[in-house]
Amino acid sequence: MKRLFCLVLGLLLMPNAVMAYVNRDNAVIRVMNKDAGKVHEVIVPVNQEVQFEKLFVNVRACMQTDPFDAENHFVFIEITEMDKGQIFGGWMNRNEPGQNPLQHPDYDVWLVRCE
Repeated sequence: MKRLFCLVLGLLLMPNAVMAYVNRDNAVIRVMNKDAGKVHEVIVPVNQEVQFEKLFVNVRACMQTDPFDAENHFVFIEITEMDKGQIFGGWMNRNEPGQNPLQHPDYDVWLVRCE
């Protein structure tokens, strides 16, 4: 009985299992031009630079959680503005868009999904 109790307690206290991720080939991002008041969805292939208006977007990685886990998407993205250089570089999380957003006076950018 003591052995069973220790096993159950160990399972309850064990940290979550390591999550598996699936690498995807494309990131779908949503870009809002605040001046024009328009929102566009842009597909960005991984490791290819895509231009949208004054922005150059390069996605280094796009990952989705394992289909058997709660669905979430993550992207490592670098955004450069024409004549100003890099304005954002880092991870974005679809389920937590406010955690690491692009804060820019003219544009909002957030991840929609990886595909």
